[in-house]
Order: sequence, then C-alpha cells, then structure tokens
Amino acid sequence: MSAGHKETPRDTTCQTGPVVFFSNPLMSDVESDWSPIHDAAFNGRVLALKRLIAQGTCVNLNTLDQVSPLHGASCARGHVTCVSLLLQQGATPLGTSQSSSPIHRAAAKGHPECIEPLIQYGADVDQCIDQLGSPLHAACSNRHLSTVGKLLQLGASVNNSVSGDSPLHIAARLSSPELVSVLLDHGANCSLRNLEGKQPLDLVSPNSLAERLLREAGGIQLKLTK
Repeated sequence: MSAGHKETPRDTTCQTGPVVFFSNPLMSDVESDWSPIHDAAFNGRVLALKRLIAQGTCVNLNTLDQVSPLHGASCARGHVTCVSLLLQQGATPLGTSQSSSPIHRAAAKGHPECIEPLIQYGADVDQCIDQLGSPLHAACSNRHLSTVGKLLQLGASVNNSVSGDSPLHIAARLSSPELVSVLLDHGANCSLRNLEGKQPLDLVSPNSLAERLLREAGGIQLKLTK
C-alpha cells in the first residue's frame, strides 16, 4: 500500500495463500498500475470484487502493460469463482495483450478449472500467440498434464505448430511419457517435422519411456540392447 494509507479489513472469500497488494510508488493512487479490482481478483476476494463491480468499476480495466483483472489476476491464481464473475460481467475472454491472453495464462499456470468458463464465454481454445503458440503449447511447456487433458477434452487441436513445433515436439523434448501418452491418445502425429526437419522422436532422450512410446506409435521396432 502507498505510504500514509490505512489498511482496512479485507474479506478473504475464495482466498488461497498470502494476500498480496500492489502499488506503484511512482504514481498516484488514481494512476496506479494495479487497481483495486486487480487486487480483489488476484487475491480471490469475491465480496470485494462484487462490491467494486456494483460501484461501476470496469471489469476490463487494464494496466499500462495491458493486463486485465481476468488475465493477470484470476487466471494467474486459479480463482475460478472470480473468473466466472468477471466473465458474467463482460470481461473480455480473448484479452487485449499481443503477448498473452487469459486462456494462455491459465494454461501456463496449470489452472484447468478456469479454462472451461473462458471457452464458454468465447475464448478460442486454439488461440495462437507469437512465441507462446496455443494454450496447449503453453500447458505442455509447463508440464501441466491435467490442463493438457482439459484442453484436449474441450477440442484443442493436437497438431497445431508454433515455430514448427507441435505439442508432441514439446513433450518429446521434455521426455515426458505422460504428456507424450495423452497427446498420442488424442491423435498427435509423430511424423510431423519442425522447422529443423526433426520429428518428435529425434528430440526425445534415448532409452526413455517417452522414446519407447514414440517408437511404438510410429511403428518403429525397438533395438534390443545387450
């Protein structure tokens, strides 16, 4: 909080973990990057969020970095009640940033429970952003298996590529048998090549379970080692 401000009692509905407050000391409270609605959404404070909305606070209020309460707060922390409330009140599910989106943030942070309401209110399960790719790429890159499963369940394209890499390329590079398995189960193409001309099998750690799964999926017989 800014110097000279008194801290008032705060409700803790839907709160998990320590409460965090943000303020830019170089700006006045009116110009602060992180507004009260961001604060309420970030900390999962449903009552405070409802009160701010009732007072007419814009649910799409952005910071200078184009971070909305939905994008930078609720989806980052997994407060699904806040996510649903913001969406019901008109929060933009696609986001306004060119470098991220609410669904990418939820996928990267491993909050599958936030993804379904986002899609219900118009988020694109295959929204592609430069450097990040699709939400499925973000979930795979961060090894969030349950989030990967949720995205696939909701219709995410398993063979979309970013910079030539499919989700299976990412899973292979991580040598994650769990990710490889769920992607293959949903139709991932193990023959796709990235911009370097490499298939997922070329990226996986030798003699790993992930390699075995990819070889079996591609119909390649394993060489027996003595």
